[in-house]
Amino acid sequence: MATQSQPFSPHGMWPVLYAYFDADNALDQRAIHTQIDRTIEAGANGIVILGLATEVNRLSLEEKQRFIEWTGRHVENRVPFAVTVSGDTVDTQLALADYAVDHGASSLILQPPSSRDKPEQFYFDFFADVMQRVRVPVGIQNAPEYLGVGLSVQSLSALAAQCAHFQWLKGEGPATIIQSTIERLREQGSALPVFNGRGGQELIDNLRAGCAGLIVAPDSFDWQAAIHRAFAAGDEEKAQTLYEQVLPSIVFVMQSLDALTCYGKRIAAWRMGFDVAHDRGMRPTEFGLACARRFASALGPFADQRSSRS
Repeated sequence: MATQSQPFSPHGMWPVLYAYFDADNALDQRAIHTQIDRTIEAGANGIVILGLATEVNRLSLEEKQRFIEWTGRHVENRVPFAVTVSGDTVDTQLALADYAVDHGASSLILQPPSSRDKPEQFYFDFFADVMQRVRVPVGIQNAPEYLGVGLSVQSLSALAAQCAHFQWLKGEGPATIIQSTIERLREQGSALPVFNGRGGQELIDNLRAGCAGLIVAPDSFDWQAAIHRAFAAGDEEKAQTLYEQVLPSIVFVMQSLDALTCYGKRIAAWRMGFDVAHDRGMRPTEFGLACARRFASALGPFADQRSSRS
């Protein structure tokens, strides 16, 4: 499956899909397809896979490749499709990057190698080496709070100037930090589109800060896409009202990555009409399940009453 050539202009709300497993602990293709269809129906501007919410560290290489194949085939160029690429060597990342592009990925998001004791220049050179050898636009996941390392604004700006394929940034941090990053990038002449994540926390302030969009998990994606549409239309009052309604659920699932992939995954599944058959990470407690059920009920069926939230 070849990637179609088109201008890359990342913006808006992009879901990063959950990895669901069937009762035999194999990837659940139906759940992947359901997430793709429902989030696109809810207004997704793109699809992301193999991020932290996808439990990428719990997937084998063969499973990563299968996830890429299934997603690329099912997206069918309806929206841009980005694959997060990890690996401890340049060749490892390039191999997965090439596989992703061959199976429909229109862009990539690079994670740093797992070493955490190297100087910043090491990570700069690593990213530059990968970027100069890929075939599609790339971003990097600059998430020191979650990944343990990150590049400074000066390094990000220099990397963008050096590597033409470096065309977006996935940050993970408070809106105040993201705003400062965006402002300092602009001061250095970089128009790099910056996305935030963090489950949609401070969603509206991230947009006020100048974020091109957000990459968030699917559990409350339909609500967050509606918030983005309201904000973009100039209706900040409506955006704020929707945000206040969805925020308790965001806070619940974003206590940790384990909470996200245990309870957030369940909220998304229940709202989309299926259930979680197997956990590779943290197992839920009875109390946690009761909390998750309450939040899923409050959010309602996925993308239900879209006309009232559009």
